[in-house]
Amino acid sequence: MASPGSGFWSFGSEDGSGDPENPGTARAWCQVAQKFTGGIGNKLCALLYGDAEKPAESGGSQTPRAAARKAACACDQKPCSCSKADVNYAFLHATDLLPACDGERPTLAFLQDVMNILLQYVVKSFDRSTKVIDFHYPNELLQEYNWELADQPQNLEEILMHCQTTLKYAIKTGHPRYFNQLSTGLDMVGLAADWLTSTANTNMFTYEIAPVFVLLEYVTLKKMREIIGWPGGSGDGIFSPGGAISNMYAMMIARFKMFPEVKEKGMAAVPRLIAFTSEHSHFSLKKGAAALGIGTDSVILIKCDERGKMIPSDLERRILEAKQKGFVPFLVSATAGTTVYGAFDPLLAVADICKKYKIWMHVDAAWGGGLLMSRKHKWKLSGVERANSVTWNPHKMMGVPLQCSALLVREEGLMQNCNQMHASYLFQQDKHYDLSYDTGDKALQCGRHVDVFKLWLMWRAKGTTGFEAHVDKCLELAEYLYNIIKNREGYEMVFDGKPQHTNVCFWYIPPSLRTLEDNEERMSRLSKVAPVIKARMMEYGTTMVSYQPLGDKVNFFRMVISNPAATHQDIDFLIEEIERLGQDL
Repeated sequence: MASPGSGFWSFGSEDGSGDPENPGTARAWCQVAQKFTGGIGNKLCALLYGDAEKPAESGGSQTPRAAARKAACACDQKPCSCSKADVNYAFLHATDLLPACDGERPTLAFLQDVMNILLQYVVKSFDRSTKVIDFHYPNELLQEYNWELADQPQNLEEILMHCQTTLKYAIKTGHPRYFNQLSTGLDMVGLAADWLTSTANTNMFTYEIAPVFVLLEYVTLKKMREIIGWPGGSGDGIFSPGGAISNMYAMMIARFKMFPEVKEKGMAAVPRLIAFTSEHSHFSLKKGAAALGIGTDSVILIKCDERGKMIPSDLERRILEAKQKGFVPFLVSATAGTTVYGAFDPLLAVADICKKYKIWMHVDAAWGGGLLMSRKHKWKLSGVERANSVTWNPHKMMGVPLQCSALLVREEGLMQNCNQMHASYLFQQDKHYDLSYDTGDKALQCGRHVDVFKLWLMWRAKGTTGFEAHVDKCLELAEYLYNIIKNREGYEMVFDGKPQHTNVCFWYIPPSLRTLEDNEERMSRLSKVAPVIKARMMEYGTTMVSYQPLGDKVNFFRMVISNPAATHQDIDFLIEEIERLGQDL
């Protein structure tokens, strides 16, 4: 493993041009820094190299490494230009970095080496010759490295080694051949935005401490509501820590809308409440019911058709059954893009039923909401504009870095009334600005991460048309995969017909099973195929794709595509790899 201190200068170099002792490397880096950062780049180079190594000059007596690794000095000039010894991370600790006195130079050097580690990882993530994963079993990693926390601090050399080691064994979720989860890809603008928000390190609860971020959340949520179809983008919303929490918010608000007394008096003050969702819906609906004291038994699962769509007639039947028992139906959660099949419930029919029985309609579009950005595919969410609330995760189909999940609510003020606690030490009523921008009191959280900036900055960089192209490409790749395997020997589709989303569900049938009758023995053997192939994929590190059983269907592959870096060749590679790894089963 390369020493941490040598990282940046060896970046992208195998011919000696990146040699840490080569002055041209430092000057090249400075020229890039000046081009993209202007005065900031000039200052950074001056701080790193001092007067001995100017970016535009050559022939300096010091090497870039010697000029870059400067130790703290006793002078008062900022930035200083006096002669210093090389920075040696083996003798430096976190206490030597800012805000330590004279910590500016070692801080810049340390952060530059951290950045080098990150940049190398980013580049490797898009290199198809690299592994998606360097897989080791848990006991192997525990034995190979000491992960325990100690009383005494480690030096910065060891800290940089930890950074390298952590990324060495991380899954490259931006790799073009990583298809394992709904959230994939690595967007450069989104990554830059994440770095910026971590640097700002502020909270989203008041305009007072996050003025720009609060305004960006306001305009972004308004734009998302406009896209849903609510007139003028009216309503409310918030970014939450994931779709599961967004769905729980919806349950809370729906309950409060029907029984506002529950906020003070609790569940004892309300009748037995019943929620309805499809049998293919996300488990977070039941989890939310458990957390809110409604109970998992109060979530009724509605039957789906063979494509995974909720059956409206069964929904109405179950609503009537609940009412006959004296229970109170308070929420129907339809799904726009189910996790496994990628199915879209018939939202217009569900909306009619909710209107008829005066029930809150929620749409869990965590996975499918991104299709609203596509003129070609947004029809699949027809009727979403009639919902009372919508969950939409831009960190899924739109490729925004984790986490970025929004709950959108049609009725303005309802979320605030449901959650506010009037904490006087935080939400003072005599502030000198418009208090409507203090959004923290409508959130369940107090501390809330800045999730909006990634989405906003990507939107500015791509435009709506850029997100549309992203979505359209991913769905085209899914159709390409479907067209290849639907009639290919050794493959069986889990359901008939072209998938609505990028979920392509199929079995790979090894040669040994292709002539067997479709009976219990064959199903038992088939159930073991996908797990073995997946394990081999991970051990080789070539690709990753998910599998699962569903209902009476044994383990099958669920291919999902949300990474715009993927190509037809990557789809071809996946098919060939499945066949290579499964031929002998």
